[in-house]
Amino acid sequence: MGIPTIGLGTYRLKGQDVIDSVSQALELGYRHIDTAQIYDNEQDVGRAIAGSGVARDELFVTTKIWITNLAPRKLIPSLQESLRKLDLERVDMTLIHWPSPEDKVPMEEYLPMLLEAREQGLTRHIGVSNFTIEHLGKAIDLVGAGNIATNQVEIHPFMHNRKVAEFARQQGVQLTAYMPLAVGKVMQDPVLRAIGQAHDATPAQVTLAWLLQLGYVVIPSSTRREHQEDNLRAAQLQLSQEDVAAISALERNERIADPDFAPAWD
Repeated sequence: MGIPTIGLGTYRLKGQDVIDSVSQALELGYRHIDTAQIYDNEQDVGRAIAGSGVARDELFVTTKIWITNLAPRKLIPSLQESLRKLDLERVDMTLIHWPSPEDKVPMEEYLPMLLEAREQGLTRHIGVSNFTIEHLGKAIDLVGAGNIATNQVEIHPFMHNRKVAEFARQQGVQLTAYMPLAVGKVMQDPVLRAIGQAHDATPAQVTLAWLLQLGYVVIPSSTRREHQEDNLRAAQLQLSQEDVAAISALERNERIADPDFAPAWD
């Protein structure tokens, strides 16, 4: 199974909220669930999966290794702990959540451990997240582009991450767009609303359709059933070249996820 192009993000969702969100999404037909060690919700995501009745081989589950677990002796044990919490024998994809701050843990030490985790059957695919062109280039040199299933980065109408996107495309690395709805800001944008009205669609659907047409995987987060349904239906919306051009003009380099340990962005 390749990466399903529409997934459910679970960032900031905890406890009953994440159980309800994941349960509902699986009921509606989502088959790609994205979590991470730092979200502190893997156990509840696992509960929702276990209670869903969806066959394991129909699901694509992603988790991410946190920066404190990048040391070679920690990475695989931390993934095993994630699997215990998720109540899964393996995940479908394991990502490095962020490059090591200031590259204190060299990539040469942690990327081979991801390969080792795959060899051990703990994960089907491996990849990276928040990697700059420099980091992604080095990762490709170390393990080969064919071993990097995705680079998960922030992309939405107000921040296109064009340099990274172009480099990834040249290298044949799939990009996954996180925060694709700019934490709800797309809903208020007049351009996206106008395009939506023309297509009898929501601004969120327009945004997701735009990202999907550009070839990205999208992982919007939502707890409301109607929003989850709308997001899933975005795949059926076909935007015109004029629509795409109008959305392209919204770029303003508005980065939302920019913690103090982030790399020097492109």
